[in-house]
Formats: sequence, C-alpha cells, structure tokens
Amino acid sequence: MAGFSWYLSEGFQVIIEKSKDKKCSLKDVQLRFLCPDDLEEVRSLCRDWFPIEYPQSWYEDITSSDRFFALAAVYKNQIIGLIVAEIKPYLKLNAEDRGILSRWFASKDTLVAYILSLGVVRSHRRSGVATMLLDVLINHLSGPVPQPPHEHRVKAIFLHVLTTNNEAILFYEHKRFLLHSFLPYYYSIKGRCKDGFTYVYYVNGGHAPWSLIDYMKFMARTAWRGGGLYPWLWGKLRAALTIAWHSFTSSSNTVKFRGAVFKQ
Repeated sequence: MAGFSWYLSEGFQVIIEKSKDKKCSLKDVQLRFLCPDDLEEVRSLCRDWFPIEYPQSWYEDITSSDRFFALAAVYKNQIIGLIVAEIKPYLKLNAEDRGILSRWFASKDTLVAYILSLGVVRSHRRSGVATMLLDVLINHLSGPVPQPPHEHRVKAIFLHVLTTNNEAILFYEHKRFLLHSFLPYYYSIKGRCKDGFTYVYYVNGGHAPWSLIDYMKFMARTAWRGGGLYPWLWGKLRAALTIAWHSFTSSSNTVKFRGAVFKQ
C-alpha cells in the first residue's frame, strides 16, 4: 500500500462502469474512516450508486458505530469511494448464511465480515479505487499483524450480489471470492423480487463445509507434505508390522512347564 496516506477521524454490491472522464492517480488518494460529519455526503453517494433506499439509522450506524469497518477513499477533500463491512459473530448470521463455514467454526469466538456496500463515483471508476478499498479490508482482517478487537477471529468475508450485476460478479471472482449459494427472490427492489448470489472469501484458516472429496484431498496433501504418498503409506504399514512382530515374539517366548507358565 505504498503511496497511500492515512488520516483517522473519530451495499451490497460493487458499482463498476467504464468512464471517459479523467481519473485520479491512486498515489493521490487518501484513506480514512467515516465520521458523523460524513453522513449527508455518504447518503447522497449511496442514493446515486445503489437501488436500495437505506434508512437514516443505517447511515448513522456506519458513520459512528465501531461494529462497522467503514472506509472512505478521498480525493481533493471529496469521498470518491467507500467500503462498508459489518463484523459480526458467525452464530448470529441469518439461516441462509450459516452454511458459509464448516461446523467446526460454530463457536462464539468465530467472527465473519459482511460487506454491505462497495462503490466508487462514476468519474473515478476503473482506476483501482474499489480494489484498493477491498484489499485494505482483507489485509486488516487477515494480515500478519493481529488487529484488535478482531485478532484473526474473522474466518470469512462474504456478501450478497444481484445475479444480474455481472460487473460486480466478475470483480469479486477476480479477487478470488467463491460462489457459495443462489438466493432466489432474495431482494425486493421497487416492489419487485430479484435473485441473488452469495460470494465468500475465506481468511485465517476458515473454509466451507467439507465433502468426502475434500477430506480425501486433505489426507493426500498431508501425506505428500510428509515426504510423499508412498513413504506415508509405507510408514503406516511398517508401524503395523512392528506391532504385530512384537506381539508374536512376546507370545513365542512364553512356555508352559508342569501346568505353570514361565517366561524364558
């Protein structure tokens, strides 16, 4: 992230379109967290970007509550990009999202990050701003240095996206998000039901529920890391033969004499 400067203060889809306007240089973009003074500007941007009308309480939350990772990209003192993610316990997810992680992560300590919004103003799209914002979120949650209060407890970053939003889908797939599920009639936009997809990016050792094939792959990888599949199998066989041999020699060294049992 060299070239980006930070200064701190107290949705649901990506908007990416081609633009003929002059774009900014990323080295001139500053990143900062939202503050209450940003509420009206953020509301104006979201109304322009997204087909959903968010309530006033939502804007108040993302500009003031620490439950949200709300990061703005600023150019010439104006917000040109925004990412908002909510950090929440995995056990409190809605039923349709519970399957994004294996049951081994079903504990009160497991967290997930839900991306509510990611957007860039029209004149600065296709300039890397959306990628920059998403990368910062991922690095914050899974970087080499633990970031309190999450401290690598976040095991998945996920989002919902309209099935018709091809630009957003391609963007997330390029960033290695995995398609997890299809959500029929998930959205209600202007009185009409729309289908959605769930996409997931796994971090900090998190993974989806495993199938039998996944378990077989895991065992094979474990075997190869130990020196190869055949040495691993031979090691298991040799251990079994050693146990059998010791059992045989122990029994052969035991003889009966006049009804009593003695060991030679």
